[in-house]
Amino acid sequence: MVHPFLDHSGIMAIAHRGGNETAPENTMAAFAHAVSLGYRCIETDVHASRDGVLMAFHDADLGRLAGVSARIGDLDFAQISRLRIDGEHAIPRLEDLLDAWPDIRINIDPKSDAAVAPLERLLKGKRVLERICIGSFSHRRLRHLRESLGPGLCSSASPLEVAALRFARPRRPAYACLQIPLRHFAVPVLSPALLTRARRSGLPVHVWTINDPVQMKHLAAMGVDGIMTDRLSLLLDVLEEHTTGTGAGTASSRRPPA
Repeated sequence: MVHPFLDHSGIMAIAHRGGNETAPENTMAAFAHAVSLGYRCIETDVHASRDGVLMAFHDADLGRLAGVSARIGDLDFAQISRLRIDGEHAIPRLEDLLDAWPDIRINIDPKSDAAVAPLERLLKGKRVLERICIGSFSHRRLRHLRESLGPGLCSSASPLEVAALRFARPRRPAYACLQIPLRHFAVPVLSPALLTRARRSGLPVHVWTINDPVQMKHLAAMGVDGIMTDRLSLLLDVLEEHTTGTGAGTASSRRPPA
């Protein structure tokens, strides 16, 4: 049975951190822009504040985006709520993102061990597992969330599980999909052989983070199931061209496959 998060036609277009075309990454303005273009799936990262509030934010440190020399896990939510990204945008709570667009699928990457328990509580309380996929570099975090949230959770394979898939097909994988880069440092990750093995195991393959149109077209031709990007309008144009074969259209006039 296909998890509702993965139930879509065509290639899933995934807005990496909401994109950054009109607003900084992981801000409500960025997510709103993605939704306005027609994206039905957005990706975000989460860290927990010192008092356990989940924030949609990629970096452990606040310096790059908020100009503050502090770690997000060392501040309470009340302190974080006063900060601004690029002097303008508040750092959103994951709960705000879940509530703002109740029909949008959200790919979540828990960036620290401290984020795992608050994420578990929030997802249980909100009862939104049909809209969620969890991905992480940490096998331990994924294993804990799978055990605590049960079979209703959609999760992607950890790097350890992706490596194992290269050598043997899992009989009953604990994960529902692969979300992988083209390569890790200089080592290729995606290959036709891995894609074939995933296909035979019934595992969709999403590739991140692709911002080059040539790579987008190549992946679409290979038959991947999803592409994650920062360049939202570009990906929509490429996917329309791939689907229709008639050339790119106007991104704002289309919706990617649901």
